[in-house]
Amino acid sequence: MRQSTLCDRHSKLFEEQEAPGSRSFFTEIIASISDIKFGKDGRHILSRDYMTLKLWDINMESSPIATFKVHEHLRPKLCDLYENDSIFDKFECSLSGDGLHVATGSYSNMFQVFGCFAGNDEGTILEASKSPNRRRILPTPSRPGRSLASLTRSRTRRGNESPSGEINGGGSDFNSKLLHLAWHPAANVIACAASNSLYMYYA
Repeated sequence: MRQSTLCDRHSKLFEEQEAPGSRSFFTEIIASISDIKFGKDGRHILSRDYMTLKLWDINMESSPIATFKVHEHLRPKLCDLYENDSIFDKFECSLSGDGLHVATGSYSNMFQVFGCFAGNDEGTILEASKSPNRRRILPTPSRPGRSLASLTRSRTRRGNESPSGEINGGGSDFNSKLLHLAWHPAANVIACAASNSLYMYYA
């Protein structure tokens, strides 16, 4: 009976297999998960590592059902990011209460919002400041939004790989980072913490 009380075994292991030949010195660092959130439906999990947001179905452990590339444009600069310790920054992630959107922070006090629409692979970049700028508004699909449950196992969606504006690899301010954000559980409102200020945005 005492042995059955030990929590030394996992019931599920969610892990995406590495592509052959893709392993490098930075692989484990950038793949380290900094935050996870359950979806309101209890079936989906959102995880954030340094490079991506990944949406998982708890019934599918072999690979995420959606992958959003957040920092792919920084991949050529991993050596510099390691030298200045930015590669160890821990960004949080968040899901909207209705299950239609996901969000995460980045550098230059920016945060990105992606829609969980079937066939949608693009997001919107916003700045957390007293005078916010929507740096890039990417087109959204004409079809109506669907909840997380509409995502199928066969579809893996990729986020924007080369954002414009200050969030790109050439102009990012690595001293200004938006690590913390949260989505209101009922309203379409995002709260973001940048430096010593708290911002709230109607999404």
